Amino acid sequence: MQQIELMAPAGNFESLQAALDNGADSVYFGVEQLNMRARASINFTLGDLPEISRRCQAKNVRTYLTLNTIIYDHDLSIVKTLIDKAKEADITAVIAMDQAVIVAAREVGMEVHISTQINITNIETVKFYALFADTMVLSRELSLRQVKKITEGIEKEQIKGPSGKLVEIEVFGHGALCMAVSGKCYMSLHSQNSSANRGACKQNCRKKYTVIDQETGFEMELDNEYIMSPKDLCTIDILDQVVASGIKVLKIEGRGRAPEYVAKVIKCYRDAIDSLENNTYNKEKVVSWMQELEKVYNRGFWNGYYLGQKLGEWSKGSGSHATQKKVYIGKGVHFYTKAKIGEFKIDAYNVALGDTILITGSTTGAREMEVNEMLVNDEKLTVGSKGDTITIPLEFRIRPSDKLYKIVKNKVEA
Repeated sequence: MQQIELMAPAGNFESLQAALDNGADSVYFGVEQLNMRARASINFTLGDLPEISRRCQAKNVRTYLTLNTIIYDHDLSIVKTLIDKAKEADITAVIAMDQAVIVAAREVGMEVHISTQINITNIETVKFYALFADTMVLSRELSLRQVKKITEGIEKEQIKGPSGKLVEIEVFGHGALCMAVSGKCYMSLHSQNSSANRGACKQNCRKKYTVIDQETGFEMELDNEYIMSPKDLCTIDILDQVVASGIKVLKIEGRGRAPEYVAKVIKCYRDAIDSLENNTYNKEKVVSWMQELEKVYNRGFWNGYYLGQKLGEWSKGSGSHATQKKVYIGKGVHFYTKAKIGEFKIDAYNVALGDTILITGSTTGAREMEVNEMLVNDEKLTVGSKGDTITIPLEFRIRPSDKLYKIVKNKVEA
């Protein structure tokens, strides 16, 4: 089984660290405003690029800067600045859709990856973009049969990118899907003057709507399905088929998601890819992975268009179907290095022995664990409440800026 690169989203340092801690081979991220999640996450700044590069290089993880929005003339100087700074920081590649970005990256010798917004659906388009790029994300609407035809064509015709190596094909493996073709939607722009193609989608499609017959005035409420809101893509149960299609990179969507989402999803897909490589991938493991994936944000799951389905599967509600949620408990106070004990101040609710907790931070990432030992105000008690100081044995360092959450069951509407 060929080695598949697992690409993780990073909307901030917490998510970046979560990706690194859970086995990502590469990460993609936006800086400032020129990326498709400009408003959905707390984006990195130019000054963060060296630290991103340092952390990732320490773990031999590739770094991809997303510059895949529509670009106007007044953006060109910003594009050049971003690419120059990315080059200086030794960022691996730029993900682009606009020729201005592609040319700017090529001029400074940066590797280019073609974004899904280009909507590549055939081998001839791959040939064209091979003049500029080494990796290409295919249209999300293709079936695995169509993907395989393209990867076989690359091999047969020896289509190579600027690096001299065969072009690598990347596909989305997990996360939110858009009602529009490969994410190119104008609904948000028309309704609220906020362009999805400039990273400012208002997600109008996720709402409930009423259909009105203009001739009779008859109204029909679409209460059974959110007909413009697809379920989330999930391929972990068909990952063997996805890999067999000849792809080289599996991309996880979610730069607007919380760090625990990144941690959970990357860990599951890391385990699945490794299982494929050592021939231990099986139905029992798939069931276990699916149960884990259901714990974090999702709108329900389907396999996308990979198995040849013509229409999407729509979500039943506007929010998450996650079986768990996090509740803020408190914050970090101190870490005792020699004893390996973390101290926390409880600001809300309580925490008890047996609870599952989540600790997040820009350096900590997202660490989930069960509380098996605990001191409350230096006493051996079973419950800590608001105002208490608790200490817990930890195998990792915490910082005063870290946040402490309790993981609880989430009521999900049927």
